[in-house]
Amino acid sequence: MKRNRLLTGILVLVSTLLLAACSSSQSPRDLGEGASSGAGDYIIGAGDELQIYVRNHPDLSVSLPVRPDGRISVPMVQDVPASGKSPSELAGELERELSRYIRDPNVTVMVMSFVGSYDDQVRIIGQAVQPQAIAYRDGMTVLDAIIQVGGLTQFAAGNRARLVRGSGDNASSYRLRLNDLLNDGDMRQNHRLRPGDVIVIPEAFF
Repeated sequence: MKRNRLLTGILVLVSTLLLAACSSSQSPRDLGEGASSGAGDYIIGAGDELQIYVRNHPDLSVSLPVRPDGRISVPMVQDVPASGKSPSELAGELERELSRYIRDPNVTVMVMSFVGSYDDQVRIIGQAVQPQAIAYRDGMTVLDAIIQVGGLTQFAAGNRARLVRGSGDNASSYRLRLNDLLNDGDMRQNHRLRPGDVIVIPEAFF
């Protein structure tokens, strides 16, 4: 009997844990720690401003943006794909291209201002002063994003805002109380963001 009760208790506990894992919680607390800090290089995206330095060749060193097609053109080398590469990968490709014209080129690529690839952006849509996609930065929070888009319009229903994370069948939606954050300074509402997050700010009903 004791063994049967023990087995029954274990089965109940396992079932409870499985149900909790499978349920889709809508609590903002689930936003938790946000994105973990990765050790990988930054990935260049269209619109990023690059500084390209070729050692001992100032005539080949330039500052330029990555074109909307994701490519750049530098002296002697045209239409090099840059979007989707890390700065070190792009520097290596430029060295290979330039080696056809100069001996042992040494190239350094620095990102001076960034937009990021599509998956690295956070999008704020709806009743923001300047709805837009912004580059995700490590440690970015909801407050950082809302400040960057100029805050909320007078028609915004800030406490009915939603954060959408993921896409398709894997998408989750969380409630954001932006009025409490911006007007009352409730920092419990200042959740960490992740690359690809979308903040939706609806219009208030009158």
